[in-house]
Amino acid sequence: MERTTPALIAVLNDQEWTARSLETILEAAGYRTLRAFTAGQLLHRLESERPDAFVLDLQLPDRSGLEVAQLLRADPRFGPATPIIVTTAGPSGRQARLDAHAAGAWDFLGQPLDGEALLAKLRIYVAAHRAARAGRDPETGLYAQPQLVERVRELAAAAQRRAGSLACVALGVPVSDGGPASERAVAEMVASNCRGSDVAGRLAPGQFAVIAVDADRHGADRLAHRLVQGLEGLGLAAGHRLGVTALGLEGLENGDLLLASASAALAA
Repeated sequence: MERTTPALIAVLNDQEWTARSLETILEAAGYRTLRAFTAGQLLHRLESERPDAFVLDLQLPDRSGLEVAQLLRADPRFGPATPIIVTTAGPSGRQARLDAHAAGAWDFLGQPLDGEALLAKLRIYVAAHRAARAGRDPETGLYAQPQLVERVRELAAAAQRRAGSLACVALGVPVSDGGPASERAVAEMVASNCRGSDVAGRLAPGQFAVIAVDADRHGADRLAHRLVQGLEGLGLAAGHRLGVTALGLEGLENGDLLLASASAALAA
């Protein structure tokens, strides 16, 4: 049987005793841990580490745990599929919980923590995260090409049921191994220009696609314009290629055409 690497849980807390207690609970349950005392320290560690879940304290010396949660949600390597738990030794009433969820937290817990309850939740959260990550491109955090094709088929079927539409913008761009022109930088730009209902994926090195739900050709053109503006911000306005297509109700029975037509323009 294939062995699975134990999940890595990032613990961000500037209180030594609380952080050590969390590490003890998690490691006794078989998890690996990554500990940081400040937001800056955690973000630096994330340049080389990719945790399966985060446990963030609300009160930190450099920025709040909610700000960190928002940064993680905006990072395509993590996005909405990575569990974030925010904890606090302060008030943990309804408004505090709502603020945490608005920042992207899956859960909000007061201290002292119930270790048994935390582990029960993490088992579910990590399993869901790993299942979702199986369909993601490891370099960018976006959908990999095979999973993007499956999502297009699902979205086309759903749009057909509600008499909707789909549009696709494919983007080809020369990328480098590092700096602002890296694939990760382009992926972050693509993800930041997506609506919550849109689906973004990496087709191949330097090739990305966004599937826009309930968008017509005009909506696709607007999306393409935003992506080109994003490239300009990265200094990549020259050399890019675009493929734009849309399907109305009459074309949704063959949803594969949406991605294929837009992708073909990149090879032209």
